[in-house]
Amino acid sequence: MDNISSLKKLALMGGIDGIIPLSSPEFATHISSSPQTASRRLQALEQAGYITRKVEPAGQQVMITQNGRQVLEAEYMEYRQIFTRPSTHIELTGSVITGLGEGQYYTALKGYHDQFVKLLDFEPYPGTLNIRLEGESVGCRSMLNLKDGIIIDGFKSKNRTFGGGRCYPVKLGNGTKGAIMIPDRTHYPEDIIEIISPNNLRDKLELKDGSRITVLVE
Repeated sequence: MDNISSLKKLALMGGIDGIIPLSSPEFATHISSSPQTASRRLQALEQAGYITRKVEPAGQQVMITQNGRQVLEAEYMEYRQIFTRPSTHIELTGSVITGLGEGQYYTALKGYHDQFVKLLDFEPYPGTLNIRLEGESVGCRSMLNLKDGIIIDGFKSKNRTFGGGRCYPVKLGNGTKGAIMIPDRTHYPEDIIEIISPNNLRDKLELKDGSRITVLVE
């Protein structure tokens, strides 16, 4: 919690918008601590990957990283959930990107395919739509952890083990249905989601790389 609190102070000082000059004694006044504690907090934030620092004779140049921004956005969404009227839906907005090309392979594997058909009630198109989330949606994604997802079990083939994951039913443009698939083990960062659907979503919704799209998690 000390890291989050210190990160919030840096954001309020302008660190989320760009580089800010900062000394440990100055930061100490903002977090009501000693300069030594302030220095340790900055070191901890840097080690966690939440800030970058450039130490110079005249002081430090500090900036909040994308990872740090995502942590703050997730914190913001949790406070929103506390102080605003609960909603049964989560909206995620982002831009279409080209994935790693694994979606077609995995959706066609019998061990996954049969579970998708049974649990999601549709025949999955062989491939996924990949979306890079933007703005508040990056933090909103963490709210999926508070929802009960549809469990997809892992399984074994002759030569390898395939991990499980969770699915969250969604609606896209024109009421098109699909599901966000979050593997237990994934190569993708937190700001990217994969969507499976009975349709080729790029064709059905006339999407291409860079197209903005909003996904409604039910």
